[in-house]
Amino acid sequence: MDGVELAVRPGERRALIGPNGAGKTTLFNLISGELPVTSGAIRLFGRDITRVAPHRRAALGLARTFQITNLFPTLSVLENCVLAVQALGAAKFSMLRPLSGFPDLAARAREALTAVGLDGRDGVEVRHLSHGEQRQLEIALALAGRPRVLLLDEPCAGLSPAETQLMAHLLRGLDPGITVLMIEHDMDIALEIAQRVTVLHYGRVIADGPRDAVKADPTVREIYLGA
Repeated sequence: MDGVELAVRPGERRALIGPNGAGKTTLFNLISGELPVTSGAIRLFGRDITRVAPHRRAALGLARTFQITNLFPTLSVLENCVLAVQALGAAKFSMLRPLSGFPDLAARAREALTAVGLDGRDGVEVRHLSHGEQRQLEIALALAGRPRVLLLDEPCAGLSPAETQLMAHLLRGLDPGITVLMIEHDMDIALEIAQRVTVLHYGRVIADGPRDAVKADPTVREIYLGA
């Protein structure tokens, strides 16, 4: 990162785009706490979280997905989602009580699964899901904690055209109260979903603004679109 300044408003849909190696995932890793910050500050809801641990940031309302699916393949869809719900509540400290003793966890998990179109797939082992369904499940896990800010790292990566359209529909239907910052290589999807676009190149912000203005920016067209 090279002097990146980025401010996202509550409820905003922001796309983060740029060529490979621009620093997009690195920026996500800094925001989520996966990487330490060497200079500057990160603020969430006005609070400085620069030195706050990743799990504390999650408890404050920050959730993310990753480029590569990060699921438990031999557990069911519901079990994966219940674990995500449990991780941010007091139930995580109950080591001896079975999860069946926490019916509210399953209810919240099913709510998240319904939000991403996986209702009815509760008992399926994750390894038997299609790649697109696994992507949907990852978003469900992120939503399970009822986040206020959601970081999506290439949610459409590896999806077929039909799956990409399904994912775009899912993302458009997210709770408008959730702030979404999304990395996406598919320019059409990014511009369809996002209200504003930030463009990174070699770790620097080279453009930032409404999607139509960024799309027409000659520097962006030259560097990102190859025009």
